[in-house]
Parts: sequence; structure tokens; C-alpha cells
Amino acid sequence: MALRSKPLCVYVAQIIGVLFSLGFLASAAGSGISTGSATSLLPAYDPLYYLGVRAYFSEDWEKAAEHFEKSISIRQAILQTRRKCHDDCLFAGDDRLSYLETETGSLWDLYALDWVQRRAECARFCLGRAVTPAGQLPVSTDIDYEFGTRNAYNFLQLTYFKLGKMHKAAAAAHTFFVANPSHLEMRNNIEKYRRMDEVTDDAFMDREKELERHWEVYDSAVLAESSSDWKRAVEQWKDCVNVTLQHTEDCRAQCVVASKTLPEEDAPERTGGVYERAAALSLSLLACQQSCVTLVATRPGRVSAQEDLLPTQLEHLHIAQFKAGDLKGAIQTLRSLLLFYPSDADSLNNLQLYSETLGGDANAAGTEPSQEISRYVKRSLQEKKLLYFGMENLNFNFTDPDLWTPEDIVPESLRETWRAERERLSGMPTEEEEETDDSGFYAGGSVPLVGVTITMDDQALNGTNRVLLDGVLSQKECDAILQLASSATSATDSSRGRRSPYTPHEKFEGLTILRALKLSQDGFLNQSDVKLLHEVGERARTLLHAYFRSPSGLFFSFSHLVCRSPVPGHQEGRMDLSHPVHVDNCILEPETKQCWREAPAFTHRDMSGILYLNEDFEGGEFFFTKRDAKTVTARVQPKCGRLVGFSSGPVNPHGVTAVTSGRRCALPVWFTKEHHHRDMEREEAEALWTADGQSVLKEEKKDGEGAQPAARTGRSQASRGRSQREIRREEL
Repeated sequence: MALRSKPLCVYVAQIIGVLFSLGFLASAAGSGISTGSATSLLPAYDPLYYLGVRAYFSEDWEKAAEHFEKSISIRQAILQTRRKCHDDCLFAGDDRLSYLETETGSLWDLYALDWVQRRAECARFCLGRAVTPAGQLPVSTDIDYEFGTRNAYNFLQLTYFKLGKMHKAAAAAHTFFVANPSHLEMRNNIEKYRRMDEVTDDAFMDREKELERHWEVYDSAVLAESSSDWKRAVEQWKDCVNVTLQHTEDCRAQCVVASKTLPEEDAPERTGGVYERAAALSLSLLACQQSCVTLVATRPGRVSAQEDLLPTQLEHLHIAQFKAGDLKGAIQTLRSLLLFYPSDADSLNNLQLYSETLGGDANAAGTEPSQEISRYVKRSLQEKKLLYFGMENLNFNFTDPDLWTPEDIVPESLRETWRAERERLSGMPTEEEEETDDSGFYAGGSVPLVGVTITMDDQALNGTNRVLLDGVLSQKECDAILQLASSATSATDSSRGRRSPYTPHEKFEGLTILRALKLSQDGFLNQSDVKLLHEVGERARTLLHAYFRSPSGLFFSFSHLVCRSPVPGHQEGRMDLSHPVHVDNCILEPETKQCWREAPAFTHRDMSGILYLNEDFEGGEFFFTKRDAKTVTARVQPKCGRLVGFSSGPVNPHGVTAVTSGRRCALPVWFTKEHHHRDMEREEAEALWTADGQSVLKEEKKDGEGAQPAARTGRSQASRGRSQREIRREEL
């Protein structure tokens, strides 16, 4: 075995070296002579970006805008050119393949090198006609980071603001915020742009939207599915699969055609001769292409990728096709899904069901797996074989992005580690795990206020750390706060309200304590009603703190008075929700029943409550579900003085049915155990009252409460230490 190991490594290195050199030789394009005019070629975009940054800090706003916009557009053009050259040269040199021998080791034939050289020359010539030599060089990791985080739009937002181009500033702000949802200053900026008369709704567009279009289609497909519009769901899921495949190919093309960097000569892990180094470069290319699975499956602003994105889409598609009556299509899609998981019992049972429904003709014309999916799976498996070979024999590091990789692809020596990693990644929470709440709250405590009754507890609400209290407000108090909401709407000239961020069929109005206080100081609102709004929030905190027996203090994280009402003429046949099912402190993934505690979720929230003010509307029912976001476990009908409280974590997914008539008003409140995440707006309002010599009910001071929050850097906008003056999602 020892005598054969070296030739085997060299042979495999030669094979994967062929694959790599298609991209590696193309990187020599910078030394080629272009036939095009130098002025018509695409320049490097990174110098333009640096010029934009320099102009920005020099406050030369016109130059800054020009350079940033050019760097963005040229980068996009270079990416598109790489993809085009990759596609145009895909079959270059294939005529040489007919000369290759058929015996084992045929890739040693010199015609293989001729084939490689022709494809490389094709790519070099193609790039040389469109991109300058400098434009074909790799950019620095800093520039990759800047564009990966969309920081150019961060600069552009302020640049256009300084130039008085508010519409463009809003678009830049929104584009940056999509990929940086925890950036607090940008939240506030966007809210300011929304209040500007010259900024219309169409300004808030994602300028990078086309690069992430598969997520837009994905969400549209889920919405059609939730509305049982199966015909539209089929169309959307098909489009989603196609766009996902397209984006994956776009990503892979950048790996193949983009310039590559040679390993360092003295790198300890890079030992051996030219074949070993060629193999390392080749494997790096293949690993880059495999990593596109993760890149495409990660939403902008998310840290984690959605596992099994393509198989998940196929699963949704075959179910939609079955329910839409397209049995042949369902069988074809299911056969495509079985290429990923050939022994999956549920898929095999569904295939039998579809076949029987079709009259037993499972092999009818048009039911074979999709050719695109077949090619995708075959190519991926070939690449994985080479990568796992590199791991076993060439000390190469590779992280498989797929859960569907079959075990027989993995060398025996690596299988134990591979199985452990796969089990960790694919671990699904059991029903028992779903019912485990690590929040530290324990329902069943006392109710310290006279007249408040426990209407439903955990058992009645079929969950953990849930409660429904009645009698928290009197009818007179509800009427006063409802009048406060109406007066605030009139005072701010927002009778139309704003469109809900969750459904185009509803509008909402929101009012915080600080905003209400300032309106009262201007004479628009009754100060006693504003104090009442503040006091009932404290009342909710007292009740929830006592009932859930919190071992630590609860600080207000955020609260605001919200009214939702339907948009006239948009209510017939509504199947959507006023607020989709979600969890307050993590991102719920119904397909996997996981809940990711990461931005843009408000991870610091620990306790949630909704205090209802009225019931004279239709729809608007609050409900709890399981983690699948479909199985409803309890329902709550709003009415004056009713408070629903629950821990904010994954044991309590919840949503709201569509409000189809009337005006639904409620006071949502969220609490945190962390002092530095307390609601600074609420404290500012309390400070203003104190300055005026007025007393208000305030939280008891806790140890360390007087300390100033730690300073933050301007660049880091992580959730830790965030100010509560951010613009938050309009909740229940």
C-alpha cells in the first residue's frame, strides 16, 4: 500500500488539476493582450471605492457619490462578465476529448492538457475583451468585506442626504439595512426618511434585490401555500427552484473564472511537489464551488444558512403539485427529491400514493427526475468524492455544506467524525424539547392586584409559561387610552396610517410613551391620559413579574400603543395573517422547527405581554402554535382589560389573524432581564416628568442601574449594548 499511495495521489492531483487549471490559467488573463479599446474595458472597482471613501471624509459629496456608484456598477458588471465567460467557454476544447483513450488513466494523455489549455485560453480571451488587466486581479479581503456587508450603501446614505437627494438616500439606507438589521442608527434614519414628504414608499427598495431574488420568490411561495392557493404555489416554487439553481451557478462561476492565489511557499501544510500543490489549488476551487450551497442558502442579514434549501423547495413543490392536481408533476418532483434522499421513507410512501392516484402509472412519460436536478446532484457527488479524497490523503480541510451527502462517498477513516457532525447539524427538536423553557420563569405565581383574575393558565392554553388575565383595565381606562390613540393620529396628521410591514391589506398607527408625552406638552394630548398609558404598562409589568415568579427584575425593553385597521376594498377573500407566526426573541424556522437566536430577532427580550383595549372589530384573534407555525395550540379573543403574557422564547410561537373590519388597539409590552437593554425612551419620558415636578410610577432601581452603558464603536452594531431608541418592528 505504501508503494501505491504516492502515484495515486499524483494521479488524483492530475485529475483535479485539470479541473482547477480552467480557472487558474484564466487568472493569467492580466498578461494577455486585449483586442478591445482600453477606454471601453471595465476597470478595477476597488480603487474607485477607495476614492469614494476619501471624498466622503473630505465631505466632497458629489465626488463621493460618483465614485461609490461607479464602484458598485463596475463590480456588478465584472461579476456578470465572469459568469458570461464561464458559460461561453463551457464547451471550449471538447473536440479534443474524442482523442482521449478510454483505458484507466486516460487523463494522462496530452490531449487532456490541450483540452484544458483551450478552455483556459477561451476564458482569458473572453475576459480580456471586457475587463482591464487590473480589473481581473483579486481584490483585498477588506474590499470583499465592504461589499459583502453592503457598506458602500452606508456611505451612500449619508452622501445623498448631504446632497439633498432624499429618495436616493432612503434607497441606500434600506439596501444597507436589509443586510445589517441590527444597525440601530440606520433604523432611526429609515424612520426619519419615512416621515419626509418628498420620500415615497417606492424609495425603500433593495438595490441588491436581484442578487437575492430567490428569497423573495421563496417568501411569495410560502405565502401562496399558507393561503391554500396551490396553483400559484406551484408556479412560485418552480420559479424558486430555478432561481436558486441560477444563483448557485452564478456563485460557482466566480470560483472558476476569478483569479486564484497560490499557497505560500513556506506554509507548513503545503508540502510536496508541483502535483501536490496543484491538487491543493484544485481542491480549493472545488471547495469554493461547494461553499456556494451555504452562501445561496443564507438570507441577507442572517448568520446561519437554511439547511437543505434546494431539497426543501422540492418538497414544498411536490406537495403543492399534488394538491393542485398535477400528479405527473408531483411524481417528477418527488423523483428529483429522491436523488438527494433515495431511502427516505416519507418520500417513498408519497411516491406510491401519487402512483396509485395516477392509476399505477408511476413511470409515465414526463415523470422522470428533472434533468437540471440530476446534473446538479451528479456533479456535486463527483466533487465531494475528490474533496473527501483530499481530506484523507492530502491533509485538505473541507466542510461539507449538505446534509444529504451519502455515507458511501465518505472514506471509511473519516466516517465516524462525519457522522457525528451530521447528527449535530441535522438534530431536530423532539416534542419534549419543544416544551422545555429555559427562560427561568415559572408560571403559577400570585396575582397582586385586586380585581384581576386568571382566566387561562398553562394547561388551558396548552403550553408553557403562558397566562391570560382579565380585569387589568376598566372600561373607562380602555376608553381613555383609545381616545388617546385617536387624538394622536389626528395630531400627527396620519389619518391614513402606514401600511403594515406584514400585510398590504392593513394599516397601523403606533404611539410610544415619549412621543405621547411630547404631544401632550404641545397641547395635542391630555397629560392625564398619557400618564395612564404609562401606568398601565407598569401594571402589566407588576402582574407578569409576580405570576411568572421571575428570579430577577424585569426592565421594560419596549412598549407602544398600536392600532390596526383594514385597508378599504382589500378584504375580500383574505387568507393572510395580520401578523405571521413568529417568536419574539429568535428567528423561527418552521420547516426545521429550529429557532435561531440571532439578528434581526430581538434576542434580549425575555417576557412578552399584550394588553387589549377593545373588541369591536372583526378578526384580529391572537393564537399560539407549535414550532411548525401551523398547529394552533390556543386562541385568545381580545377585549378590554385582557392581558395575555408569555415567555418570549421558542416555546411560544404566536400570530394574529387578519383584521377585516373595525380598529383593533392594544398595548404590547416586552421586558428584559438585562439592564443595558432597558427602554431608554421610557426613561427619558420619566425624566421629563420629573423635571416638570410631576411624579410617575417607576421601576425599582436594581444594583448597578445607575451605571452608564458601555461605549460602542461606530462600526460595530451588534445587539449587545444596543440603544432602545431604535425603530422596532410594529408588533402585536
